[in-house]
Amino acid sequence: MSTARPFATDLPTRTPRAVKTAGVLFGMGAGGLIDGILFHQLLQWHHLICFSCHPEATIEDVRRNIFADGLFSVVAFGLTVAGVTRLWSALRTGGELLPARAFPGAAAVGWGVFNLVEGVIDHHLLQIHHVRPGPDQTAWDLAFLAFGGLLVLGGLRLMREAPRGAPVRPSAR
Repeated sequence: MSTARPFATDLPTRTPRAVKTAGVLFGMGAGGLIDGILFHQLLQWHHLICFSCHPEATIEDVRRNIFADGLFSVVAFGLTVAGVTRLWSALRTGGELLPARAFPGAAAVGWGVFNLVEGVIDHHLLQIHHVRPGPDQTAWDLAFLAFGGLLVLGGLRLMREAPRGAPVRPSAR
């Protein structure tokens, strides 16, 4: 008699809350890494603290930008690792079945929360940088917040629609 391995959606976990916490942490970290890679490095629209976002910038200003962006990346990576570690721990302890959409939904919520918190604090309150500085910076900043809001709403919907009960298991052959 052979035993079939369960699908990834059929893994036991301690509680759905642990999986959701893991997803939110992972999403916040991954969202931060995506922000840093896309806006700071590839597009070079801004830095965490825009020391060199003015025409009189010195090489020392650029170095401070790079250092601040590096610290930002360290924190984002730490959140990502914390999310993966929390998920691993939850999966190893056994318990209820893991709904297929719980983790991706929670990760979307985490990414959205990152955008909302970072956008409100850095773009609007402290104004240490904007998504894309210039004449339309408020529109870019508001679009960033809107995207964060959509991620939160979409993630919550995904988690709410996660199937309840036992998922279908593969048949043993």
